[in-house]
Amino acid sequence: MVLLFHVAASTGYLTREPTAVTRLLSRGEIGVPIFFVLSGLLLYRPWAAATVVRRRSPSTGQYLWRRLLRLMPAYWVVMVVAIGLYSRGHVSDVLSMLGLATLTYGFDMHPWWTDHLGPKGLGQMWSLCVEASFYVALPAIAFLLDRWARHGESLDMRARRLLYALGAMSVGSVVYAVAMLRTPNPAYWGSLLPQYLGWFGAGMALAVVTVWANAAPLGPAARFARTVTASAAMCWAACALLYVIASTPVTGISRLNSTNGWTTGFSVVLYGLVALLLVAPVALAPAGDPLVRRVLGNPVAAFLGRISYGLFLWQFVVIFVWFDLTDHAPFTGDLLTDFPMCLALTVAVATASYHAIEEPVRKLGGRLTARRSRPAEVTEPAAGSAGTAGSAAGG
Repeated sequence: MVLLFHVAASTGYLTREPTAVTRLLSRGEIGVPIFFVLSGLLLYRPWAAATVVRRRSPSTGQYLWRRLLRLMPAYWVVMVVAIGLYSRGHVSDVLSMLGLATLTYGFDMHPWWTDHLGPKGLGQMWSLCVEASFYVALPAIAFLLDRWARHGESLDMRARRLLYALGAMSVGSVVYAVAMLRTPNPAYWGSLLPQYLGWFGAGMALAVVTVWANAAPLGPAARFARTVTASAAMCWAACALLYVIASTPVTGISRLNSTNGWTTGFSVVLYGLVALLLVAPVALAPAGDPLVRRVLGNPVAAFLGRISYGLFLWQFVVIFVWFDLTDHAPFTGDLLTDFPMCLALTVAVATASYHAIEEPVRKLGGRLTARRSRPAEVTEPAAGSAGTAGSAAGG
């Protein structure tokens, strides 16, 4: 989805006269909140279990080590390639190179690439900077949530207190998104973690519900999970309808270029609801649910899931290399021709990246941490198929 959005933008397709198709394609950036909702769901669940059923909290050190191994090695390779191809003149700028290498360049208020997204070939990495910020902040967020929720005497009350706090966090992110428009540099402040905590919070709320439903199979969370699962078609229809609404001027021209408080607020809320309605029926489904198994467990979906990080990392490098090979001028091209070629090339490069970088690093990290892992950190049984996805993505 994000690749299609970026190819459409790079070919100039999105800047042509607005049509229903161009408006729908222009909201392909909704892939970002989907990514953030999934992250909140999968990464927060061990802490949610620690609070709701009073288990030992995960080791922060081991968690951060695993996130480092998952995120950085493949990114460093892409960074070196992109800088080598398109930004060699800035290699001597040590501070900017350090910021790029540590995914902290989003905190630079005046980058030499001028738009806060990233240098050529790395424009999508702004969302990876936000993701990395969430990785680092999550143990502290989980600690504060735990301190608040543990005052609940019952399992149900602890889960409810977590959901109340996450709801407040989500509202706060909308307020931040609107308030930052009044700053002298809204593009900078709008690319930082606080604006996106609501999307992460939606996934974290799903994590709480899965833990709660699993711990109390006859309780309200379990009934809610069964209702959502049985209403998957309705959830996805509502998701599609909200996506169409988000594709209208009610969310402005682009979330990244919005200067209006109403359109900014609507985009944050609508994008989050699209992601939540898409993910919830899968996250809350019982393990082995046949619909989930058919949709996400088939060989094609499983393969794309394994290489999905590489698809994200390499897409702009592939797009620009393809445009160079075909002598495309900026913002020119044929979407119907360029997208299939960019998709095929990105899948090929992502597959190579997975086997040459990601999987070897994962295995190495597993060997390095196996002896130090504690039994309490084994992923708890989930209330849905996301338990299987979580153990795979957590590696």
